[in-house]
Amino acid sequence: MADVPDLAFDEQPLLPVVAQDVETGDVVMLAYASEEAVEQTRETGLAHYYSRSREELWKKGGTSGHVQEVEEIRVDCDGDALLYLVEQEGGACHTGYHSCFHRTIDGELRGEKVFDPDDVYE
Repeated sequence: MADVPDLAFDEQPLLPVVAQDVETGDVVMLAYASEEAVEQTRETGLAHYYSRSREELWKKGGTSGHVQEVEEIRVDCDGDALLYLVEQEGGACHTGYHSCFHRTIDGELRGEKVFDPDDVYE
């Protein structure tokens, strides 16, 4: 990958990516990126990931319109994880919440829904 420090992709080869709202500091999601996803993110300025379940590249917000504009990409000290500092449009979570981390381990909800998934996804 051009102009990128050595990244330690796993055997799949994927890297975990934490997406953090640049304005609030909230962690909005965790996903995985292939080399192609990282390249697309850098080229377009919009977050791209790799879906392990669908086994395909995807642009965040491609269906919902809730894109992530990437302000900065940071690499952890081992080169095996990325942090996308993003401006999140709408909700990051497919369930309608701003963050995928919207509940505690005891099931208590944190935050409110910012969109109705039934209106967005078929």
